[in-house]
Parts: sequence; C-alpha cells; structure tokens
Amino acid sequence: MSKAEILKKEILRQYRSVRQFALEMEIPYSTLVTALERGIEGMAYGTVIKMCDKLNLNPVDFSSLEREASLGAQLLENRVMQNYVKLNQAGRDKVLELMDDFVQIEKYRAKSKKVGK
Repeated sequence: MSKAEILKKEILRQYRSVRQFALEMEIPYSTLVTALERGIEGMAYGTVIKMCDKLNLNPVDFSSLEREASLGAQLLENRVMQNYVKLNQAGRDKVLELMDDFVQIEKYRAKSKKVGK
C-alpha cells in the first residue's frame, strides 16, 4: 500500500470525508485529492508532517503512533534511542545511572506523567 493510500484510508477512518479533513487542515481540497490520487511525493514536507501529526501517523513509515503521544514526543524518543544505541556498554550504563539520578531530583521530574520503576 502506498503512502497516499495509507493517508486516504486513515483520513476516511477518522473523518467523514477527504473534504472535511482538507477543511480541518486548511489545505485546498483539490490539492489534497490530487496528492492522494497521484502520490504525496510532490507535497510540501511540512504539510505532510502536519497531516501525519493530525492523523497520529509516523511521518517516516506512516505507521500508527500511540494515541496519547504527540508526534514531537515520538520523534524525541526515537532520537534518544538512536543516540543510546551508538554507545558502548560503559556509556549506556552511565546514561542509565544519570537518568536514575535525575528522576530523584524534583526539578527534573515530569509533572504530567507518573513514572514507575
């Protein structure tokens, strides 16, 4: 299934119509229909990112993102993991040790989510 087909399927699943989604995204309906029919490769990257964010899709492979996580949070998590896997075992151990230390300090703890051990 092409990215355009995945987008169209997800748009129709979440919205009443492609037209409704175009209005919500403030994208010209004709532009969106053309992209969905001919492929999204010609669309502006920023527009594709906004559409993926609105539909909770990963902009890299168009897989579904967790509903509670924003696109920005998902991308940040991916960036952290990409850097973590580049470390040797000593580096990984040090990062985990530092994270354990930082979660103990109130000013660094996230307020919105409860973090369990």
